[in-house]
Amino acid sequence: MQKRKTGNKKKSQSNFSKLSIFQPNKYKFKKKCPLSIKGAPIVDYKNIRLLKKYVSENGKILPSRITNISQKKQRELSLSIKRARNLALI
Repeated sequence: MQKRKTGNKKKSQSNFSKLSIFQPNKYKFKKKCPLSIKGAPIVDYKNIRLLKKYVSENGKILPSRITNISQKKQRELSLSIKRARNLALI
């Protein structure tokens, strides 16, 4: 009987896996919250110009992952947008 050779050849890496653009990022840079930095505007239901930046065309509040706002400021922002809606300011 003859012994069969199994395919234990080492697979060579393709050129795509060697390129840096296909490797996962080692460093993730966090952007600062635009409402928490020094000199940032105060989040208030009367500040219509600020509130309109964080509302979509359809009138929905934009999520913090898109706007890079901290969780605390996002809660304040959503509350002030809802208040401005009730008073028909927006």
